[in-house]
Amino acid sequence: MENMSPWTSLITALTLLLYLVITINVGRARGKYKVPPPQMTGDPGFERVLRVQQNTLEQMVFFLPALWLFSFYVNPLWAGGIGAVWLVGRIAYAWGYYQAAEKRAIGFAISSISSMVLLLGSLFGIILSLVQP
Repeated sequence: MENMSPWTSLITALTLLLYLVITINVGRARGKYKVPPPQMTGDPGFERVLRVQQNTLEQMVFFLPALWLFSFYVNPLWAGGIGAVWLVGRIAYAWGYYQAAEKRAIGFAISSISSMVLLLGSLFGIILSLVQP
């Protein structure tokens, strides 16, 4: 492992930072919409903020391993670039969803397609490494 890719590492750190900000937004929304813990429902504005956090967590479980596998088996620079697109998609998803549920689709599509590219590329790279002498 000669290069553990500072780009992949940067995207991983930025993903964690994004998740931290989104999580802080849930706490702020609890105060704004008067939804005390452990309550998980209330004003639709609060529920949208909470859904952004939950969906981002769900997507990170898929995205982060795919990012690192792609980086290792395909190309770390490309992994960083595709990961950056994923981050932009998640930001667009959050921004849209905070406004209205129907505005989340474009960001969701961008991040989902990015994750799928990482996974499929990883599988291709892994299979190539298995069949090459």
